[in-house]
Amino acid sequence: MFHGYCDSADTWQRLLRELAAARHSAIAVDLPGFGEADPLRPGPILPQLDAFVAAVVREQSAYGDVVLVGNSLGGTISLRAAQRPRLPVAGVVSIAAPGLSDSWLIRTVRRYPFPLRMYASLPLPIPGALVRTVADNVVPLLMYATPRARDDEDVLRFTALFPDYKSTRARLAQARQLAGELTDCYELDRIQAPLLVVACGKDRLVRADSGKMLHTLVPHSRLLLREDWGHCPQLDHAPEIQQLVTYFAASCTRAGEEPITKPEAGERSAAS
Repeated sequence: MFHGYCDSADTWQRLLRELAAARHSAIAVDLPGFGEADPLRPGPILPQLDAFVAAVVREQSAYGDVVLVGNSLGGTISLRAAQRPRLPVAGVVSIAAPGLSDSWLIRTVRRYPFPLRMYASLPLPIPGALVRTVADNVVPLLMYATPRARDDEDVLRFTALFPDYKSTRARLAQARQLAGELTDCYELDRIQAPLLVVACGKDRLVRADSGKMLHTLVPHSRLLLREDWGHCPQLDHAPEIQQLVTYFAASCTRAGEEPITKPEAGERSAAS
């Protein structure tokens, strides 16, 4: 399972517990640059993530069929992995993957970088307390279908990434670079593996139309549209996501093959 931008493997904790209780094997990893993983190197971001995902897929394929579950940026890199015919990807669950029909916020970051440049060029740093106040009010709106309190554990995990002016400026510059790389980042006609597209009607970052478009462009895919879900449904609706993933993964498993040996159910990896 792959998380989104400015997130970590912790976003899957509830889902990992649900899968473990149902005795299903799963791992969630920290992508390079996030969580406990090593920092990203200078240069394009997506190729670095592609190489990391390929390494994870090859390693885990020794245990059996590999089904990728990705939220947001994690959905993007899961789709890109499925485009590579030599990677043993048995299936993909893409949840709110950007790059096709994004919200005004992502489009603004991509097309009109001037506000970010102006923020980065301010002669005096913005006080850390003000940065944290803005983050406390904006992050809950982007994560959930119904915003939660600022002391929510997931909100705190996100806002901890923006403790001061310097770190916020670095994250915004990285977001601008990544938004540019998401333009024309797919070759969807190369996807042969089964694909489940999850689109969320209350997503304030990636419009539900993005999921509909992805479903149209990959004719053999399946589409689930939930009008009441936000950008990170694994946080709000872990039991429902568990049922979706379990059912879909079972349909992707090659008949008659047993895994050599399974990783521990609910394992979390902070690989780099």
